[in-house]
This record gives sequence, structure tokens and C-alpha cells, in this order.
Amino acid sequence: MPDPHPPRPLLVTDDPDLLDDLLRLAAAAAVETTVAHSAALAGRDWPRAPLIVVGTDLLPSMVELDPAPHTRVVVAARGDTPYARPDSPAWEAALRIGARTVLSLPDDEARLADLFADSAETRPGRSPVISVIGGRGGAGASLFAIAMALAGRRAGLCTALIDADPLGGGLDLLIGQEHAQGTRWGDLLAREGRMNWSALSTALPAARGCTLLTWEHGPAEAIPPPAMRAVLSSATRGTDLVVADLPRALDAAAEEALHRTTTTLLIVPADLHAVMAAHRLTPRLLQHTGDLRLVVRGSCPDLPAATIAHALDLPLAGDLPAEPGLARTLDRGDTPAGRRTSPLAGFADEFLARLHAEHPSDEQDQGQNRPLLRRGPVGTSADGKSARTHRTAAP
Repeated sequence: MPDPHPPRPLLVTDDPDLLDDLLRLAAAAAVETTVAHSAALAGRDWPRAPLIVVGTDLLPSMVELDPAPHTRVVVAARGDTPYARPDSPAWEAALRIGARTVLSLPDDEARLADLFADSAETRPGRSPVISVIGGRGGAGASLFAIAMALAGRRAGLCTALIDADPLGGGLDLLIGQEHAQGTRWGDLLAREGRMNWSALSTALPAARGCTLLTWEHGPAEAIPPPAMRAVLSSATRGTDLVVADLPRALDAAAEEALHRTTTTLLIVPADLHAVMAAHRLTPRLLQHTGDLRLVVRGSCPDLPAATIAHALDLPLAGDLPAEPGLARTLDRGDTPAGRRTSPLAGFADEFLARLHAEHPSDEQDQGQNRPLLRRGPVGTSADGKSARTHRTAAP
């Protein structure tokens, strides 16, 4: 069960100008905070806070209290105060309360905003990223990406499904959520830097228990690499599994995604034309991803999966049998991999289990049954005043 009172960053200051700056930076990161207007009032939330920002106005009082050691304490000073200088008393005092550094505003605003964003991500480490790409057009890579995402949900993993193909038909159509409301790629193309996954996932459409990032219906622009970097960085900090559907015509954003991918799956139908097309693509993929594996669809005695793997010189992740009634299922608007009897679903479940067995340390980091939408209560300051908090519908 989610914590009904999740810990929030603690701001220890009674300087109204500094507090305005800190609250503004926290709001930009879509993070709610607790405010202690005196050193004595900071004690209640000090042990649980994921980040503590102590203003230089209350720093001497905090030194006198000799607080318990904490791994994430920083001191904040306004640029027009003498505390911003490395030779100032604030630096020695900061060390005495275990602070990592003294940040000067506005010069260090970007760094402090990143610390606020980091504090919202409670999952240790980063989640694995599985990227899926077709060896030729129509290989079924999008359906396989959906199957992997749904397998993640069946395994109890908080899962993000990223549609990175601007010229595809849209994963929302294939998963039966074309009318779902929420933020799409068009709203994020200008984004860069850190984003809070809690806020982003709240704004994105939900599809069969997964968080989905896809396209608006109609023409789509290419994804700038900084936007792809920001989305994947946020998703890997806030989820247990990320699945990305990549375009076969690799663009700069797809290459950025491959650089951040744990395992790339190349989907190749068992026909000679598909094998030749995949043979042209494979060298370029190997320039950008360290773990490229082959999934063969519908192998036959004349062209077995092992032969295709040998021809492409790739490790074989598996041989995916044909999906009965696939065309009829798609015409009805159903998702084949949503049924446990589906060969797609069975293959994805088995592969994900094998991948976790290969990376047991990743599995230990992953929280089970963690809710996709995690929202804290309305904030209050440590002295009972209403805290000034920030909520966003979209990042």
C-alpha cells in the first residue's frame, strides 16, 4: 500500500525571499515540500525527508541543535549575502550539520531544481529499458512492444510504454486507447533537462495499467534528442520497466533511446526479404546498443529461427509462433497480447522472466505493485501552517 503521508523535501528557513525562491524551484520540479520556519520545528521531518534545504538565516540555529546525520542536506543562500562565498562562515557551519554543499541563488538554481526532481523519485537505481524495432516494415514490432509492456504489468511492475516512431500508426490505436486523454509527444518536444516522473505519468494517458506516451493523431514532428533524453531519464527513475517502440529508419532520437537501452529486440519475420532487410539494419543498431537480440516470427522448416540467427550473427531471443486470428482481433480493436492464451503474451512473459533472471540486481531494486499515480497529501508546514505547495496537471 502507498504511504498516505509520503516524505517530502524539507525547507528550513524563515527568510521570505529565500523561501519564495525555493518554493518556485520546487514547483518547477512538480514537487511538494514541507516548510519549517524555525530550526526547532525541523526535527519532526528531518529523519524522513528525501532532501533538506537549510537557509543560511537558520543555519546557526541548526548547528546548535546538532541534528542527526542525513545524507541529503544542502544549504541555500541568496547571492546578495556574504554566505555565498566559499570563505564565509556558512561553509564551516554547513559541514557541521552534514551538508553536502552551499548553493547560491540564482547562480545554482538549475542544480537545486535537479535536487528537487531527484527527491521525488523513490526508486533506487534505474529501471531496465527494452527497445523493440522491426527488421523490416510490418514486422510486428509495435505489437511486440505492447506485449512486453503488458507482461511487465502482469509481473506487478510499474511500466512505461514509449511510442518513439513518429511515422507509425500510434500505439494508442493498437492498444485500444485512441480516445484516451492526456499529454502527447507534441506537448513535450520542447522539453529538456530533468522532469518529475510522478507529474509526467499523471499527465500521460493510462493504457491497460501502463503509462503510455504516444502521438497526437495527424502529422508528427521528429523528437529532438534532448526531449527523448529527458523522458527516458525520468521514466527510468520513476518506473520498474520501460518499453520503447523504435522506428526502423533510425533518427537522432531513436539513437538516443538506444544509448539508454538495456536490451534491444530485433523482430524479423521468417522470410528471405525480411532477413535481407534486417541484415542491412543490424550493423547500425550494433553501433548504438550493446545487447541486441533477435526474435523470429513464424519460422518454418525451410527457414528455421536458428538459420536466421546465424545469418544475422545475433543471439536468438526466441521463435515467436504465429498469432491465430490476428487480423480479426485487430479489426475488433482488441489487443492480442492482452489475453494470456495469446502466443505474444506467453512469449513476452517468458522473456521478461528470463531477463530478470539475467539481471537479479535490477530485480532487487524494483518495487512490486507500486501504484502508477502517486500523489501526496496537501502540504503543511512543520508549525501547522498551510505549506505553499504546487501541483501540475502536466509538466
